[in-house]
Amino acid sequence: MHVMVLGAGVTGITTAWYLRKAGFDVSVVDRQPAAGLETSYANGGQISVSHPEPWANPAAPLIALRWLGRSDAPLRFVPSRDPAQWRWALAFLYECLPARARRNTEAIASLALYSATRLRSLREELGLGYEFLGRGILHLFFGEQEFRKAAERVKLLAGHGIRARVAGREEMLALEPALAGMAARLAGGLYAPDDESGDAFRFTQALAQKCAEAGVRFYYDTPIRRLAHTGGLVEGIEVEDAAGRSGLLSAGAYVVCLGSYGPALVAPLGERLPIYPVKGYSITAPVADPARAPMVSLTDESARIVCSRLGNRLRVAGTAELNGFDTAPDPVRGQGILRWLEDRLPGAVDPAKAQLWAGLRPATPGNVPVIGKGGGVNLWYNTGHGTLGWTLACGSAAALAALMSGERPPVRFPFRPGR
Repeated sequence: MHVMVLGAGVTGITTAWYLRKAGFDVSVVDRQPAAGLETSYANGGQISVSHPEPWANPAAPLIALRWLGRSDAPLRFVPSRDPAQWRWALAFLYECLPARARRNTEAIASLALYSATRLRSLREELGLGYEFLGRGILHLFFGEQEFRKAAERVKLLAGHGIRARVAGREEMLALEPALAGMAARLAGGLYAPDDESGDAFRFTQALAQKCAEAGVRFYYDTPIRRLAHTGGLVEGIEVEDAAGRSGLLSAGAYVVCLGSYGPALVAPLGERLPIYPVKGYSITAPVADPARAPMVSLTDESARIVCSRLGNRLRVAGTAELNGFDTAPDPVRGQGILRWLEDRLPGAVDPAKAQLWAGLRPATPGNVPVIGKGGGVNLWYNTGHGTLGWTLACGSAAALAALMSGERPPVRFPFRPGR
């Protein structure tokens, strides 16, 4: 059967790969001139299995209130007249209930572990080069009260089968000597040795090349205008070529991997995807002093900022902003990330050469992606991965390929069953 994947980000490309491996005839359609040029382009660079807890948790509403009105707050809400924004915000509050947060954490943890296994196998099988580092992730705590909860979190992660341990200052410095400049302020850390880091964009492009070599067809520079359908049957996708001419591309089945833009495309079919764009930022700068630029990927829990070494570059990313489909980087937000970098890792990079980027993370209220059968006859979903797009990409794609092959994926997750 011919399956058409809509979207060539990290989720779409991994979906194309696993579907092709499962024996499907596969094509990919994207409006960009190449793979990975939107949300996958400059993310935090982490495979963070050790962070399955969603943003929506019992502590989130009070934290959000504390940050309200601050232009540099880690979580920023910019109210609009868009009903979808308010529906998403209300649903987010519902997902903060303890039982919902536990359910969501369990689902994300199970999928993340499976995904990490699939990524390792894929890397070994294909020899993909994307500035991979397998040195784990070190979660930093700067407050004693926050650090005291680390042991409880280690226990929680262990309950999900995720390895982590509490680390004191001495062990943290042994793991990552570049922390010396902030050692006096550190209360402690949590170290997840099995986590990884790398460049998601380079990974996506490298895998797209492997897909092409395996026979996957790509339609780049091809904006998708609408789904042509009769009732619940999708008959094709109306696209536009570089000259502005419309045409119809057809397949036997369609997989929506369009991130934040998926809900509008499927709405005319009566489908509702609970996805809203959550804008994230990153700074990428050349390393000025290798001794001060960490090789272990870092997560600053209080600031919601992550830091990854990508060869001779350092990527610092974070913050979340509900501001509709605005993709323009806000210099104020960028300056906040740059201040973190200069304060925590002084002298590590050349700030004058730092590049600011912003992208729209496709987030569900509970951070659990939408994977499985749509309500239509031949419509499928693999979307809504939020802040964990690369972490969950390989597992999500492998699971979807199994579902489309009539098999049960070996992971405990609320896959969408269709209607």
